Amino acid sequence: MTNNLKASVEQVPLLRCLTRMTRVIEKRNTVPILANVLLRFDVDRLWVTGTDLDIKLSDSLAARVERSGETTVPAQLLHDIVRKMPAGAEIAIEQPEGGSGGTIVVKSGRSRFTLPTLPVTDFPNLSEPGSDDASCFAMRGADLQRLIGRTEFAISSEETRYYLNGIYLHTHGGDNSQTLRAVATDGHRLAQADFPVPDGARGMRGVIVPRKTVGEIARLFDAEDDISVSVSASKIALSSGELVLVSKLIDGTFPDYNRVVPINNSKTLSVNRVDFEEATGRVAVVSTEKGRAVRLAIEPGKLVLSVTNPDSGSAVEELEVEFSGEPMQIGFNSQYLGDMLRRLSGDKITVKLADPGSPTLFSGSDPDALYVLMPMRV
Repeated sequence: MTNNLKASVEQVPLLRCLTRMTRVIEKRNTVPILANVLLRFDVDRLWVTGTDLDIKLSDSLAARVERSGETTVPAQLLHDIVRKMPAGAEIAIEQPEGGSGGTIVVKSGRSRFTLPTLPVTDFPNLSEPGSDDASCFAMRGADLQRLIGRTEFAISSEETRYYLNGIYLHTHGGDNSQTLRAVATDGHRLAQADFPVPDGARGMRGVIVPRKTVGEIARLFDAEDDISVSVSASKIALSSGELVLVSKLIDGTFPDYNRVVPINNSKTLSVNRVDFEEATGRVAVVSTEKGRAVRLAIEPGKLVLSVTNPDSGSAVEELEVEFSGEPMQIGFNSQYLGDMLRRLSGDKITVKLADPGSPTLFSGSDPDALYVLMPMRV
């Protein structure tokens, strides 16, 4: 393929593509080529690739190609230029005649930009999972989004426990009742969601999908997309049409999460989900970054939420509930509680309690999702 490329593309699809690339590419890095996108023009298509060495994103769009070629250009700079162009404008990209090959010209209307390039041979290649040892299956975008959306908020941001910095994706259950399960925990809360195991995923090895990759999956793919998924011991690849996301997996062992899911909590609280969420948000207004504890005082027919802050006062709110156990008090981190309540489904939620110091189980109308929250001392 020659390097004397000359082609043009439309502004809107190019901007959409570059916006995706700039999320993957790290803005600060010590390897210059990682700040660039790879552009390859060939047979009426522009193929665009960006990587940070852990994630690779590839996409393509229609182009009018006079001379095929490939180059690499600064991703953020090209994105900013294209973003300033009028919507619907035609953008020409070509290498200057008789140039040294170290620059590329971007033109639209009366605008002309000369951008530095780096050799295509320097651009790293993150290969897709090998077909020999990979589990390959398909999922609807809506199903994958639901699986991720119900669990990603509980991913840990503590770098020392790197094996918690992602979603644990694995199969669970026996041959006749196997599910594809997603689990995330930060040690204070746990989120678990199940989906009927897709064809090809049965018996899939357990893998930890990194936080950044999880976020990109949620943003890149639409609910209507049919997504092909390939999972090996070290990588995961997801594709829909010509959009392909390849990511390394976290090399670690996810802890035995089943040990923290309570099974014998005998005290049952039933409460309106929206009322509980809104009340938690209101009383949390007086909490602080260091003291986010909300106290729940539970007795038959009544739940009282309260927050006390020496610097900004106190707040109390009362809710009608169904509860038949002995009165008890328990405290939770108000932010964690609110995050979880927003993910629960249905009008009413069920809270299974044991005592003020034990993990508490939360569930909504969706039988395929559950949440565990560790209490705080209040």
